[in-house]
Amino acid sequence: MTTVVVLPSVLGLRQGVLDAAVLLREHGHVVHVLHPTGVPVDDDYTAAVARIEALDHAAVLAATVEQARSVPGPFAVLGFSHGVLLAEHLATSRPQDVCGAVLLGGAIPVEHLGAPWPPGVPVLVHETVDDPWRDEGFAEQLAADVEAAGGRAEVLHHPGSGHLFTDASLPAEYQPVEARVTWDRVLAFLAGLGV
Repeated sequence: MTTVVVLPSVLGLRQGVLDAAVLLREHGHVVHVLHPTGVPVDDDYTAAVARIEALDHAAVLAATVEQARSVPGPFAVLGFSHGVLLAEHLATSRPQDVCGAVLLGGAIPVEHLGAPWPPGVPVLVHETVDDPWRDEGFAEQLAADVEAAGGRAEVLHHPGSGHLFTDASLPAEYQPVEARVTWDRVLAFLAGLGV
């Protein structure tokens, strides 16, 4: 059993995020879903990104840490898209408490975080090869950063172009085969943390 802090994308607390929390709980994990941006549920990336860009970035990062204050360590972080940035920020803000990071639909190299990666903390990244929101090379750079800090890193590039490809409530992006593989790997990753 692992405590997992889940952080959603710019599209808010969509059903796919809630379904992920249910899945993790069904496998015995303790799940805390945070929503530091407070944005409404949406399926329009353009409008959602504009909403996020209108927010104070530093305030969102601070809200992430504050909302997680009551979550005891050790815990893993799991972020979807924009939630990847928030998950990584939380991990580097509480290095003594984080035990692993699952990043779905993106990755942010350490140089963009303003803090070193926690020593020995492993990372699992899943993204699709033709995702239009994917930053080329970011996942590989983060993996190198994690390994330099003594952690293990695994990056999986799935076929397809879905960004939030595990979210069945987004039919234009959902990739059921890749989603199944992803959740199997996520569950194995969490089980392997040994906490």
